[in-house]
Order: sequence, then structure tokens, then C-alpha cells
Amino acid sequence: MKQTPGLILAVVCAGFLISAVGTPAQVDPNPGVITVSGEAVVKVVPDEVLITLGVENFHRELSVAKRRNDLNVQEVISITKRYAVAAKDIQTDYISIEPRYDDTYPYTNITGHFVRRTVVVTLRDIDVFEDLLTAVTEAGATNVHGIDFRTSELRKYRDQARALAVQAASEKAEAMAGELSISIGKPKSIHEDHVGWWSWYGYGWWGSRYAGMSQNVVQNASGPSSDFDGAFAPGQISINARVTVTFELLQ
Repeated sequence: MKQTPGLILAVVCAGFLISAVGTPAQVDPNPGVITVSGEAVVKVVPDEVLITLGVENFHRELSVAKRRNDLNVQEVISITKRYAVAAKDIQTDYISIEPRYDDTYPYTNITGHFVRRTVVVTLRDIDVFEDLLTAVTEAGATNVHGIDFRTSELRKYRDQARALAVQAASEKAEAMAGELSISIGKPKSIHEDHVGWWSWYGYGWWGSRYAGMSQNVVQNASGPSSDFDGAFAPGQISINARVTVTFELLQ
């Protein structure tokens, strides 16, 4: 009998099933895989704080508003230097000038001008944080746009969190595969998840500094603060990492 390629012939004989295949069996070149995510968080007591201050002045004459704003900014910077803040840790990276009009149509009569500037200070001695903040607000800072506690060893703790996240992914894959009585093999791919970008420019003056944080640092004010007295409690910051790993499945 002529056999058609690929056709399976089966004959039942004396209770046995005998099968024959017209072409060789095909082996799947891509074995089964499992893709899992792993997350980890490392808690750290901060050792520096990023303070974003705003200085706002208003006057009918633009030149007067600008001059007063310059003087207030200079005084704020002078205060920070009294607390041993280095020049490289002080940044005035934003300025805006906004005319204010009266409420009569066609709204062309300017009644004054707002001049706003942002001063970003990196304070590396957080023991003086409260005193410095009080001093700069008395010196002319009209807004406190942001207070972000950080660690100067971010790379070190990010590496730790990433390693723990990879370990968590591996353990998760093993547990899931084990439920099906199979094992995992070598990793096929690994990907660290990203959460966007970060920019300080214009923060607080109706700008947006946040579209996700590439540093993955989240402040947690509920952490221990026994080393600090008074109203100031820096707590802990959470440095987190998330990875996605694909493993082979071994049958």
C-alpha cells in the first residue's frame, strides 16, 4: 500500500496499537518558558535632604519686583552657606516673570508683576535641617515646594535591591513550576523595569517635576526616628527594584 507522507497509520492487532509515521517527528526548537517578575525593597535611613524653595515678589514696577527678588534669593543663599552648604549644592535653576492685569476687559492694563525663582539646596547634614528651613523662610523664601530625603549611597542600595529582586524572581519561578512537577532551567532573558524620568525644573510654580522617578526612591516617614529629637523625623526611604525574568522549563 502506498504511504502518504505525514500520514499516521494505526493497526489494532491482538489488543496492541501499532503506529507508524510517514515522516520523522519534529522537535520543538523553542522549549516551554515561564516569565515572572521579582520585586524587592531596601529600607535606608537618609543622610541628605533635597530642599526646593521658592522666592516670590510682586510690585507694579517690574524692575522693583526683580530687584527685591534678587535680594531675597541672595539672602537665602547666604543663609545656606552659614550652615556649611557648599556652593555646588545650591542651584537657582528657574525664574519666571508674570504680569498681572486688572479685571476690566480687554485686560490690557498691567497692575504689577510677579517675579518667581526656585532655589534647590542639597543639605548633607540633616541634623541642622529644621534650623536651616526656619532661617531661609525668615530670610525671604516664600514657598517650600519640596523636601526629599535621600541617601548618598543610592547606587549601593539599588544594587542590593536589584539582586534581591532577581532572587525573588528565581524563587517565584521555581515555586510556580514546582506546582506542576517540572523544573526551571537557564534564564532566557532578564529585564529591569523602569518608571520614567525626573526633572526639577519649574517644580512648584505650576510646573511638573514628576513623571515617574528613575531613581526609584520613595520616602516613608513612618520609619524609626529615635536618633532625632523635636518635630523633625526623617524616617526611612524605600529603595525598590523590579525585574522581569524568563526561564526555560525542563520537562
